[in-house]
Amino acid sequence: MFGFFKKVLSLNVSDRTSRTEGLDTARIETDMGGKGLGSRLLLDRNPVGVDPLAPESHLVMALGPATDSPVHGSCRHGLFAKSPLTGLYSESYAGGSAAIAMSRTGFDAFDITGAADRPLWLEITDQGTLFHDADELWGLDTFETEAALKKRVAARSPAVLTIGPAGENQVRFAVVKNDGWRVCGRTGMGAVLGSKKIKAVVFHGQKRRPFADPAGLKAYAKEKLQIFKDHPVTQAYRNSGTPMMVDVLNKAGAFPSRYWSTGSVDHAHKINAKSIKTHCKPRPKACRTCFMACGKTLTVQHGRHQGLTLEGPEYETIYAFGGLCMVDEIEEIIFLNDQCDRLGMDTMTAGNLAAFAIEARRRGKIDFSIDYNQPDRIAALFKKIVLRQDVGGLLAEGIRPASEELGLEEIAVHVKGLEPAGYDPRVLKGMGLAYAVSDRGACHLRTTFYKPELAGMIDPDQIEEKASMFIDFEDRCTLFDTLILCRFYRDLYPWEELGRIFSMTTGKTMRQPDLQALAGRVVTNTRAFNLREGMQAEDEWLPKRFLKEALPGGQRVASQDLGRLIDDYYRLRGWTKPGARGQA
Repeated sequence: MFGFFKKVLSLNVSDRTSRTEGLDTARIETDMGGKGLGSRLLLDRNPVGVDPLAPESHLVMALGPATDSPVHGSCRHGLFAKSPLTGLYSESYAGGSAAIAMSRTGFDAFDITGAADRPLWLEITDQGTLFHDADELWGLDTFETEAALKKRVAARSPAVLTIGPAGENQVRFAVVKNDGWRVCGRTGMGAVLGSKKIKAVVFHGQKRRPFADPAGLKAYAKEKLQIFKDHPVTQAYRNSGTPMMVDVLNKAGAFPSRYWSTGSVDHAHKINAKSIKTHCKPRPKACRTCFMACGKTLTVQHGRHQGLTLEGPEYETIYAFGGLCMVDEIEEIIFLNDQCDRLGMDTMTAGNLAAFAIEARRRGKIDFSIDYNQPDRIAALFKKIVLRQDVGGLLAEGIRPASEELGLEEIAVHVKGLEPAGYDPRVLKGMGLAYAVSDRGACHLRTTFYKPELAGMIDPDQIEEKASMFIDFEDRCTLFDTLILCRFYRDLYPWEELGRIFSMTTGKTMRQPDLQALAGRVVTNTRAFNLREGMQAEDEWLPKRFLKEALPGGQRVASQDLGRLIDDYYRLRGWTKPGARGQA
């Protein structure tokens, strides 16, 4: 079996020890890499019912069989743990260049447990593991930490995965960053590292992953580059990046705004891709082994934030601040993006919580002065969250406990404790199914099912046969996370192409039924993790507001439609409802 080193590095930071463990071929063939491997290690090693921030909790960093290959879109790594935000399965991915340095240490995954008695940073290489004291790094922001460690490590192109002050203080939606602006953002991986007193993990080495057909992979990458370098999808991402979605969703009436009260804003033209081009001089930036260059390095040209440089903002950040919080200038959204990056917390959850706090303030539930379109007050709230001061201490725990404490469960928007992405399910019904059944909470990336609904592949209001198409998207996305590949190549790598990639990397012939079976095993494993951690049927549902409160255009989610979609999904997966006898 090619594509793997067949090794896991297990580290216990309590006693600063590490050991190499082997992976047998049978296990690899069953689970493969990335999400498959990470989920399996969590199932096998994480204690049932463990507090996600306890020393006994495991955090797994995993790579896939396509890592460090010529395949375009393959430079990604995944983090897996029990989420401190949701208490259930947690996964998060990032691009950039870090995956290459991680792979060249000669391991397929890194399993971290324990908790240090003082801050430290880990240096993982192909020659061994070093545990360094990090007292002088504790308190630094993410940019400062990465810069300091890249100066300190005597290696070419090391990868630095780091947390900021939010992770140090175990804010439950803290992130892990690399390459400046690349982020494992959702579900609180930074809090898990912070609970273990790990400020950063540095990787470097010279090992090369063995592939079944190295020459074929090079030829394949060259072939795809020639075919797709000028493809409309490529051009759209290269020219506009994900902010192009602002106009698309706003026009569809599915751009979540004013804390999920409306589906559009009048100021979309001030926060869209065109506005970024006009005011910030964006330059395309690509991850390693990528020709799309969806990232945008920009510099604010005018106003009070003149000179601020950032890679971003992504659509999801724009929706969270420009939609939910009604911030109507792109420069101010960039400012808030930068604040979150430095502090090390997820922009999507941060924006949702800021908008929730605005509504709480308007209802007299908190005494912190904040309102819509007040970026400075929003930034001040973020600092209180990171320092866990006053209402910030409550919000640092996440939307579910905050809404319960304030008596605002009726307005809180989340599934399993994770807030939805920028696609309102009252318009895009398939996204309602995506949010309800996603293993990590209200996630859009498990299926990216907004695409077929917006592109006209299926009517957003259609219920019949929607679950079948949904599973096709979910299975293919799961395979992307198992290889690991970037979602933005989903139009370029259909089933047949995924089979070719598996064959050239691993040497194993996999046709569509084989690929679907693999995806089904991985999806079922993540569900098994959630069931053993106590997930119930009511957890796989949508917030009350989506069912009871219509958008200005009259759109809402009908309970019977949502129930039908979920029942169809369970039936096609061969599952029964959570908590029922005989549950798989």
